Amino acid sequence: METDMTKGRPLPIILKFVLPLFLGNVFQQLYNMADTFIVGHFVGQNALAAVGATGTIMFLVLGFSQGLTTGFTVLTSQCFGAGDMKRLRHSFSNGIMLAWIVVVVMTILSVMLMHPLLKLMNTPAEIYADSYTYIVIICYGTVCSVFYNLFSAYMRAVGNSKMPLYFLIFSAALNVVLDIVFIVVFKIGVAGAAIATVISQGVSAILCLLYIVKHIKVLVPERSDWRLTRADSMHQLRIGIPMALQFGITASGTMIMQAAINLFGSTAVAAFTAANKVNNLVTQGFPSMGQAMASYCGQNYGGGGYKRVRAGVRAAVLSCIIYAIIAGILAITFMKPFVGMFFTAGTDIEGMMPWTRPYVVMCALCYIPLSMIFIFRNAMQGCGYGLLPMLGGVVELFARLIMAALSMHLNNYVLAAACDPAAWVAAGIFTAVAYIFVIKDVKKKIKMDS
Repeated sequence: METDMTKGRPLPIILKFVLPLFLGNVFQQLYNMADTFIVGHFVGQNALAAVGATGTIMFLVLGFSQGLTTGFTVLTSQCFGAGDMKRLRHSFSNGIMLAWIVVVVMTILSVMLMHPLLKLMNTPAEIYADSYTYIVIICYGTVCSVFYNLFSAYMRAVGNSKMPLYFLIFSAALNVVLDIVFIVVFKIGVAGAAIATVISQGVSAILCLLYIVKHIKVLVPERSDWRLTRADSMHQLRIGIPMALQFGITASGTMIMQAAINLFGSTAVAAFTAANKVNNLVTQGFPSMGQAMASYCGQNYGGGGYKRVRAGVRAAVLSCIIYAIIAGILAITFMKPFVGMFFTAGTDIEGMMPWTRPYVVMCALCYIPLSMIFIFRNAMQGCGYGLLPMLGGVVELFARLIMAALSMHLNNYVLAAACDPAAWVAAGIFTAVAYIFVIKDVKKKIKMDS
């Protein structure tokens, strides 16, 4: 069911919309943790480190592709808010055709460049082969990830956040079952984990498309809509390219951080991987609110609701501050038992704590600026502004680069673990200031159009 977010009190609308997104993102993290749990327990610590060492590369490849295609759906939410159903349908078909181009280019480039990337990141020799096997399979399955996220984003663009949740739950359950089949039964190691991920996302992408065709008729294109047009392609690329570059820049920063972590050996990589999973789990409220703000601001910008955009952003900020405090307490309090879940019974968990504790504690103290990044960045993107959010990614990159360089120079793990918190503080301040300028420009544009 579509939801018109241009009417009613902003906070209840946003919270109702964000709840399925939050549950879906948490569920996704849980099944990613299950994936990691199965690898760690049935393949071994080195295999867990191998999967963890490729996480930032996977974020670069898939994040760039998904950022580009998600940017295509901003036009859809704006058309929905403006009530322009003809252009809305064309934005759907135009985005699909552009996405195919993205998939082909990204798949070829990522596979060709994988060996140089792994070497550039100081991937330890004992986990190099498994790391390459895992990430190359993921790269070949880029098409599944891109279209699953594209169709989910199209549903959110018209106010439907529940069905993406249901398809995500199905995908997660299927992924865990396939993990067990490929890893435990067939014993094909990290390759099994990658194959399970690709298949589960591919099935979910098909189910999302079938649901849209059958139940969201406003999106279904007519035969005449299946053509690339200059106007819509330029509009979608104008938003999508900065979003993709922002993902790519952020991912480059996390790759630099991972390269610094890798210098401390496979034990540090495995411990950091587990700690990162804990951090990702408790912070899912932030990307969920970001996804909600993109749809909310997109619809209200399209509908000419400047005051509603401001009110919605304000409500999101207050909600996320409360959530950030609770999440930080949970992360620090339950750090050790969470980390222990990823290793076999004989592993010295206490010996892992010097690698996990600095990262988790520093991150928890910086959750508020992290939440501001998601809110302000997605609000600006929903209103059609791509450059400033991308520059926020540049700020993140430089902050991580400085901390990683210091870590490598001084051989200091704590500085490597501080890469994320430093990036969040710097980018959080930048995006907050950028939003102030953007919202003033939004007011001018809406006044000129009215």
